Amino acid sequence: MDGSLLVFLVAIVIVGILFLLAVSMTNKRSHSFDKENYQIDFLRIEQSLEKENESSYSMAIIEGDKLLDQALMEMGVQGRTMGDRLKRVGKDKFTQLNAVWYAHKLRNQIAHEHDFKPEYRQALHALETYKQALKDLGAI
Repeated sequence: MDGSLLVFLVAIVIVGILFLLAVSMTNKRSHSFDKENYQIDFLRIEQSLEKENESSYSMAIIEGDKLLDQALMEMGVQGRTMGDRLKRVGKDKFTQLNAVWYAHKLRNQIAHEHDFKPEYRQALHALETYKQALKDLGAI
């Protein structure tokens, strides 16, 4: 009886250790952002968007995209490009994943199509999307 009790207790300890290892390996640690810096940076980007200044539309979109990408990299999301990182993060992090993709594709059009000029409403929508995405990540 004493031997079987000892085996039982050892088995319980082993199962407990395995359970803790499994929980710690699957539990994703949340990243702690410097929210104040992200808020300051995003406010600067928002303030740079001027309805009367068409060149500000492109710059605001590009800067918003860069800030979101910075947050993804800071979280340790792997990928060679922001598109790769967005694929890895997916729906589990963003409430509006399709809108994030739209804003990022808009940024790509600005960067790669020399004659592309976004409209004010597109820039405004992209900034709203980036803001929500940064909130979703806990950066602001």
